[in-house]
Amino acid sequence: FLLVPLPSVPPSLALHTCQGLAPCLPEEGQVNTSGPRLLLATLHPASGSSAAMDRIFSALLLSLLLLLQSSGVCGAPPQPRGTLCRTKPTDLVFIIDSSRSVRPDEFEKVKVFMSRVIEGLDVGPNSTRVGVINYASAVKNEFSLKTHQTKAGLLQAVQRIEPLSTGTMTGLAIQFAISRAFSDSEGARVRSPNFNKVAIVVTDGRPQDGVQDVSARARAAGIEIFAIGVGRVDMHTLRQIASEPLDDHVDYVESYSVIEKLTHKFQEAFCVVSDLCATGDHDCEQICISTPGAYKCACKEGFTLNSDGKTCSACSGGSASALDLVFLIDGSKSVRPENFELVKKFINQIVDSLEVSDKQAQVGLVQYSSSVRQEFPLGQFKNKKDIKAAVKKMSYMEKGTMTGQALKYLIDSSFSIVNGARPGVPKVGIVFTDGRSQDYITDAAKKAKDLGFRMFAVGVGNAVEDELREIASEPVAEHYFYTADFRTISKIGKKLQMKICIEEDPCECKSIVKFQTKVEDLINSLQK
Repeated sequence: FLLVPLPSVPPSLALHTCQGLAPCLPEEGQVNTSGPRLLLATLHPASGSSAAMDRIFSALLLSLLLLLQSSGVCGAPPQPRGTLCRTKPTDLVFIIDSSRSVRPDEFEKVKVFMSRVIEGLDVGPNSTRVGVINYASAVKNEFSLKTHQTKAGLLQAVQRIEPLSTGTMTGLAIQFAISRAFSDSEGARVRSPNFNKVAIVVTDGRPQDGVQDVSARARAAGIEIFAIGVGRVDMHTLRQIASEPLDDHVDYVESYSVIEKLTHKFQEAFCVVSDLCATGDHDCEQICISTPGAYKCACKEGFTLNSDGKTCSACSGGSASALDLVFLIDGSKSVRPENFELVKKFINQIVDSLEVSDKQAQVGLVQYSSSVRQEFPLGQFKNKKDIKAAVKKMSYMEKGTMTGQALKYLIDSSFSIVNGARPGVPKVGIVFTDGRSQDYITDAAKKAKDLGFRMFAVGVGNAVEDELREIASEPVAEHYFYTADFRTISKIGKKLQMKICIEEDPCECKSIVKFQTKVEDLINSLQK
């Protein structure tokens, strides 16, 4: 799934000793426990079906908050250990729209996307072969499956591709893929269970010809088709092109500036993972947890993971912790009323997962747009029922987006003693916003870090990556997450399950095994 953008690594600096993907990808680092406070920033989607958003964001936020409140039971988040991932031999053809609606700088983004996918492949005559079809009103075979047999050759060839800048004959391009690109003469291999045939179509508009019949013929010929739409693309067209299941084969990004964020999804799609836990090829003392292309070690309840990431030590025990949680909600006009109602529903689903009392979780709520308005402070309501009722009554402000001002309010007011904050209690802020701030966020974001807040940023859709990075704590790769596809955001929540712990002492964290079971049950119940 696509969550966090991969760092840009020039081909000349790539790790040539990697087996497939895993060594070439950034490893997950250690959980930062230098401070007792946590701030989570989440960008709220401006579009998408209500049902899908309901399932996705509910699952994500429940996962996050369960982690935030997971205290009092011994056990530590697992640390990343081994990696093993290779790509199944594949005949892969990119079918790239370079019609006049795709500006030159946008086409460069598509080339970067293709390069990033190629960097994660095992390229060679007996492994993965790659071809590229460039189309507009006509079709141009940039290079075929047999042209380049090395990764370096492919990457250089991609850089030389130029846009055609005319019409949009998507159906013609798919037909070209069937009749020529995937033919024996162009380097395609005989259809076999040992080889995949995959086409990735990238387009930003409505085709000027038919795609339904020709796409059906392609699929019938054994070609698995992924359809990526950008901007004002016709979603119905994408669904006609793509293979089943559509949820796995149709992707949408709001602009070419974020298409590179889809890289990870396709790298994982081509990855053949060995379950190192099942094979016993690991060095975990107690619990081995399989992850895509790797494994992690964890400990049973009553133990904590040592710094070597594989052995466990008995804990001396611990008591439950309190939590001060403030929601900071973007009420700007771009959110739209129907999405604002969903945000309120998400808040209440999170509240349902908390243990609310004077000695445990306290909840506050702030809304902002062109100004900041405190809906209710920490500790005003002593039970879930009253909190949820107050959330439902919150009215939509519907103005600007002053995220910097809102963050300053959160720091200076929401977590102050006069507004119900408790000294020595971890402070958690959940910030929802749907886009670029209209004011300066740098000072407030820095102050939050200086005060010991642990800051997470999660971006969805047309997120502003620079702002996410500015909000996120170090190491940034562990503290900000992005998904271009709303359907995959729940997978971000699952990754965060293993990364967030509000206690400095890992013995104060709930067992990861027990936690995962509880989260899965909650997510499954929400999706019914």
